[in-house]
Amino acid sequence: MPRGPKPDNRRDNVDKLREQVVNTIENLEASHDMLHRDLPEDQKEAIRDKNRRRRHSIAGKREEIRDEYEFQQKQE
Repeated sequence: MPRGPKPDNRRDNVDKLREQVVNTIENLEASHDMLHRDLPEDQKEAIRDKNRRRRHSIAGKREEIRDEYEFQQKQE
């Protein structure tokens, strides 16, 4: 049986991206709580750095959601 690349199935990409955004926001909120704990400053700075990356990731995923949604609208 020949094996090749899987066909491009983008029907659920918007839902998957939305779920990733929600999970990242939950992680961001949980890490904010960690900043109020008694942690060494280097650990707090690491959390702040990760939160900056999370916010950047959220913005990128929201842009991907818009792109995927537009693609789906054109396919219908």
